[in-house]
Amino acid sequence: MTNNLAAAQGAVGAAYFMTNEPAGNFIVTADIKSDGKLSLFEAVTTRGIGAHGKVDADGPDALFSQGAVKASASGKVLAAVNAGSNTVSLFAIDQKRPSQIKMIGQPMSTGGEFPMSLAFNKAGSQLCVLNGGQVNGVKCFTVDSTNGLTGISDTARSLNVNQTTPATGPAGSLSHLLFSEDGKQLIASVKGVPPTPGFVAVWDVAADGALSKDFASVPPPKGGALPFGMSLIPGKNAVLATDPAIGFEVIDLASNGTAGGASSAVNVTGQTAVCWASHSTKTGNFYLTDIGTSLVTEVNVDANLKPKIVKQYQQTKGSATIDTDIASVQGKDFLYILAPNATQVQVMSLGAPGAAQNLQTLNFANAAKAAGLKVDAFNLQGMTTFVKA
Repeated sequence: MTNNLAAAQGAVGAAYFMTNEPAGNFIVTADIKSDGKLSLFEAVTTRGIGAHGKVDADGPDALFSQGAVKASASGKVLAAVNAGSNTVSLFAIDQKRPSQIKMIGQPMSTGGEFPMSLAFNKAGSQLCVLNGGQVNGVKCFTVDSTNGLTGISDTARSLNVNQTTPATGPAGSLSHLLFSEDGKQLIASVKGVPPTPGFVAVWDVAADGALSKDFASVPPPKGGALPFGMSLIPGKNAVLATDPAIGFEVIDLASNGTAGGASSAVNVTGQTAVCWASHSTKTGNFYLTDIGTSLVTEVNVDANLKPKIVKQYQQTKGSATIDTDIASVQGKDFLYILAPNATQVQVMSLGAPGAAQNLQTLNFANAAKAAGLKVDAFNLQGMTTFVKA
């Protein structure tokens, strides 16, 4: 890992992912430069341990999830799950050098088992965690930049899913957690076990952060079965959810699954497992990754919630493109993709709709080895970004 003045002066933000190692979990940080490219900086312990879910053919995507590490622009903090120790760790982000992070307080119990996804509210004052093990569901915390995390009353809510610890998947596992645009709902995706489809769970969020006692269960549209990574559709009470059973789907939360809603499922021809999604404010489109084909699929959703595939972009074949995030840097959007099989982060420039370009392939295996950091392709997880205000 690097640590030099030139990199610090050129840094406008940072990207973060985690090793998720059972012997000790670390956050790997990298400077985002003004051209969108990355430069590795350091690895910081979470003081927790990672874990790998149970799966027939062992491989990457250990947590079967999106959002295992998350940054809050408003709160200027970063959080990461420790799936093996059932805790969440909180870090302060240095405003002069965002790739430099420092733990706040101690790792906190998530109130469940096998935590896999995190969501900050817009203000960065509340953090919720999705537990995906035998004791599954959600729990929320207040966020304090000095004292760390404090549990919020009336937020421990079960999803009552029949699971194991570590979780068994991908089918039947939990996936992703999001707050709605207005912060008044907390949304979790749960994969089904075909032929039984999964669902999206929606809790109401009170002004004090408490969650409704019960959740609304919204099914995927016909053809959908495994709602995985989600991205809010701006201005709509709806999400785009990836679904490795077919490709992706638009889920109209306002309809609650009724026939009159605008939900729809879309087949991505040749897809293996489209599982992660991010939205670009610059292009207005969504970018989905497939762990099997290493393709990025660009998708547009119109004002009537009608989706269409815009274009596809090949990444390093066999690299197992998984978690993504998009950062806006000086009026331009960049997509950051964790590719664990190749121990790479792949960077794309999103200049305009249908015109994304591969910008950088950052290999981190040698740097990790030189720093004495254990990196296993099967355990790597998460991707989030932070840009200076």
